[in-house]
Amino acid sequence: MTKIYAIGIGYKPLDKKAREIIFNSEIILASKRLFEVFKRYEEFNKVKDKVKVINNVDGTLSFIKGLLASRITHHASRPIVLLASGDPMFFGIGRRLAGEFGRDKVEILPDLSSMQLAFSRIKEVWSDAFLMSLHGGPDPKKRRKLEYGIADIPFLLAKHSKVAILTDKENNPSVIAKKLTSSFIPQPSSLKMFVCEKLGYPDEKIIKGTPGKIAKMKFREPNVVVIINMESRTQNTEYRIGLKEDEIAHSRGLITKDEIRAIAIHKLRLPQNGVLWDIGAGSGSISIEAARLCPSLKIFAIEKDGKQVSNIKKNKIRFNTANVLAIKGEAPAALKKLPAPDRVFIGGSGGRLGRIINFIAKFPVGIIIINAVTIKTLNEAVKGLESKGFKTRVSEAAVSRSRIVGGKMHMSALNPIFIITGEKRLK
Repeated sequence: MTKIYAIGIGYKPLDKKAREIIFNSEIILASKRLFEVFKRYEEFNKVKDKVKVINNVDGTLSFIKGLLASRITHHASRPIVLLASGDPMFFGIGRRLAGEFGRDKVEILPDLSSMQLAFSRIKEVWSDAFLMSLHGGPDPKKRRKLEYGIADIPFLLAKHSKVAILTDKENNPSVIAKKLTSSFIPQPSSLKMFVCEKLGYPDEKIIKGTPGKIAKMKFREPNVVVIINMESRTQNTEYRIGLKEDEIAHSRGLITKDEIRAIAIHKLRLPQNGVLWDIGAGSGSISIEAARLCPSLKIFAIEKDGKQVSNIKKNKIRFNTANVLAIKGEAPAALKKLPAPDRVFIGGSGGRLGRIINFIAKFPVGIIIINAVTIKTLNEAVKGLESKGFKTRVSEAAVSRSRIVGGKMHMSALNPIFIITGEKRLK
């Protein structure tokens, strides 16, 4: 069986095993950049006639498949070597090779990863860092879909004290820094950025600065970005409940106020396991608080407004609540394919409250909580719930908050909210 070896290069000399494999190989495949890197290795002159440059991943894999297909027998033959940057299993080609040719045919011999070297250069521990790749590939028409984008970085930094990023020409340090200069969470002033340029090259360089400084600069490739949130290093308390409105991404002030959210969460009497539907979720504040309290609870945040759905996703990343799923759509139509709920919170209904209650009543739901601003919605909620066999209770929450006027404290009232509880004893 022909063996395919992905050998990492770029940062340290080849070890004995890698050197022997390269000397005994049939062919050595490399990109243009790695070909130039390999030329600096003492082994290069002995094997340079074996090196073939193919500058894209798909072309490289197609070449290997053709080479394997041309082999007549299944007897062992000389290995195929693919040179990779650093550690091929760190956002590299290693996973793709194993998927295409099978794990038994592929062997990985890693070098240091660029990320590992970057943290060594800036003398920072990396065991507590969030590591991500913004390297979408060299061909704009074939750029792979990335798990996270530049827009997610501020929210990742609000959760993690350090974020390290593999960049590319499009997602470069300056573009990343510009995004951070407009961030409100965390504040740009609390961030320290490092750009580690051309690591492993004779002319490598480490640039340190604020997002504002980095945004105005240009950088050579390849480079790695490390961002440190200095503010988060001083915050050691992880609150389970009690998020503040200004900590939660929202639009136009449309968010369930802190005091009302606390009452609603209390009345939901959330189970540790099961399913919660948050209908008309807005910014997802109820979903996020519930998810932090009950990490095993599956939460579906249903919201029709695209901007608010985006806020839900940002808050999900920021508060690390993987058990929240944002659903764009209108209830009850958007509920039809969801798993049956154990609890339901309705923060907004878009004039379809009666239809939503009728749909929910088909399931064995123990508790439904509805927030209402108007008497009309209050009456519709009570009537709808009672018609489906729910025992109802209503609380009116009238919250006032202090504010300073003329050097003196005054109380300012918020709009009162009716909180309707519908409860049904399940058999």
